[in-house]
Amino acid sequence: MEYCFGVDIGGTTVKIGLFKTDGELIDKWEIPTHTENKGEAILPDIAEALKKKMEEKGLAVSQMSGIGIGIPAPVDEEGVVQNTANLGWGYKEVRREMEALTGMKVAAGNDANVAALGEMWLGAGKGQKNMIMVTLGTGVGGGVIVNGQALAGAHGAGGEIGHLCVNHEETECCGCGNKGCLEQYASATGIVRLAKKRLAADETASVLREKEVSAKEVFDALKAGDSVAEEIVEEFGSYLGYAMANLAVVTDPSVIVIGGGVSKAGEILLGYVEKYFKEKSFFANKETKFVLAQLGNDAGICGAAKLIL
Repeated sequence: MEYCFGVDIGGTTVKIGLFKTDGELIDKWEIPTHTENKGEAILPDIAEALKKKMEEKGLAVSQMSGIGIGIPAPVDEEGVVQNTANLGWGYKEVRREMEALTGMKVAAGNDANVAALGEMWLGAGKGQKNMIMVTLGTGVGGGVIVNGQALAGAHGAGGEIGHLCVNHEETECCGCGNKGCLEQYASATGIVRLAKKRLAADETASVLREKEVSAKEVFDALKAGDSVAEEIVEEFGSYLGYAMANLAVVTDPSVIVIGGGVSKAGEILLGYVEKYFKEKSFFANKETKFVLAQLGNDAGICGAAKLIL
């Protein structure tokens, strides 16, 4: 039986999974991400953690298919990163360095693309070869899977769904420096922004006026029948639904998977997005299904393992 490791590098922790090559997760654990000194300890720390696990399980290098790694940055086909926002790395040859440290084969990819691969392999997109995954968290991430492969692109920036321009009138800047990005309306912070604008527009009664507004509070208020919350979610749904209709005409997915913290609102969220998607989608894409992600925080390690397989 062959084994492999899936590694998901985050800004605070590195999640690691030991898998059988058929997808069975044998063990998973986390180690802290040491980002000081330009993150020089990150890869050696991971190599050490893998070595210890192999000793513990009595596994030899010859039994390992290799290591897949998800990184929160664009990654090219050679496993090279030019820059990272929160790991401290500048230019880094991740694949080459990790192979030298471990003596195993290594594959590396962008974390959102890798999470999408995980959902396709073992989660909500199981059995599908063409899918889009949108992750609605602090920002909006995504991964596009075409014919079973994650779309990396020329600069490793394929699938950066959060930076589709969805509002040409926007005057405020997105974190990326552009204006009118999907991330400004569909992320957890984007929903709060929409809510504050709506609440400031007039005095319509709403439970949201009595509390600290968060994306969760907006969806909780919606479930309780609050009309202002419904207007906010309609606006969120229109931005995300229209954006997905534009993407679908390019990649023709059979399924669109929605994950990230905001997706914890549950099935209710899908209806609002689907409604606007159907309104604008090309006739051939009308049957595209919307589903909630299933793997949660494990999507990254699962997809990383799939990357090496």
